[in-house]
Amino acid sequence: MKIGNHTLRHGLFLGPMAGYTDYGMREICKRMGAEYLVTEMVSAKAVLHNDKKTCALAYFPESQSPCAIQIFGSEPAVMAEAARMLSEGAGGGAAPAAIDINMGCPVPKIFGNGEGSALMASPSLIFDIVSAVKKAIRIPVTVKLRAGIDEKHRNAVECAKAAEAAGASLIAVHGRTRTQMYSGLADREIIKNVKNSVQIPVIANGDIYTAADAIAMKNETGADGLMIARGAVGNPFLFAEIAAALEGRLYTPPSAKDHIEAALLQLSLSITQKGEALAVTEGRKQISAYLKGQRGAASLRAKIHTASTYAEMEQALTEALTLSEDAFE
Repeated sequence: MKIGNHTLRHGLFLGPMAGYTDYGMREICKRMGAEYLVTEMVSAKAVLHNDKKTCALAYFPESQSPCAIQIFGSEPAVMAEAARMLSEGAGGGAAPAAIDINMGCPVPKIFGNGEGSALMASPSLIFDIVSAVKKAIRIPVTVKLRAGIDEKHRNAVECAKAAEAAGASLIAVHGRTRTQMYSGLADREIIKNVKNSVQIPVIANGDIYTAADAIAMKNETGADGLMIARGAVGNPFLFAEIAAALEGRLYTPPSAKDHIEAALLQLSLSITQKGEALAVTEGRKQISAYLKGQRGAASLRAKIHTASTYAEMEQALTEALTLSEDAFE
């Protein structure tokens, strides 16, 4: 599949996750086979105010291309201007492959402001926002939706049609409603319905934790690509596993040592951008996720969640490796 000037062999996307898909996670997922990255969501209003923290979230180097910058907001003019600024370098890094519009975030603070998944209450507003952004930039505009706001309003198809009519180049669909948050199972049928209702590429998202999940998602929805999000936390190897399955190749699962080395590499990458103190503090939840299936993981996670330096993280992870080199399942 293609998006803009970029051709993707399998259409393997790393989905945007606030507090997770930072510089370090994006870089290691890219090295493990993610073909297309998306930044953490950034506030359109904050971009207009040249907020330094927001611009840092939008930064990515050329090594992470193609990468889209995801923005959130609810005012067409504000979204358009923020998109223009980011497309012209406000993030301070490489040129984005696209500007992605968040229409799926379920967090109460975002939803309560009429942003994120709240936009799905008004397909006409979706049209206005996408249209305004499309006119403001020269790169593709993409959209990330949910199934709907709640069970009574599963209108992903209507919202997708509005986005396509306004000029969106691609739509990613998370098969849960806003009220589901991340509970229950992602509905593949709603993703299939969106795919069958539009002509632009549709990317399937939700409950992809194994290669088998990826194959089933692709087969059942007919989606053009797959967006892996929570499944990649602590397991960036998932991209390589899925690629092998799609190509019919044998796949050798990573060892315990591979997990520990990847965790430390991700942390060191984050440190290069954020500095040690912030990278270690913000990275605790991600680093502990690498211990899934490890013997003694509970006590080791306690050490990780109190670590304040790279050396302390390294010591805890080295201890994890010493406990069992083959404890990962």
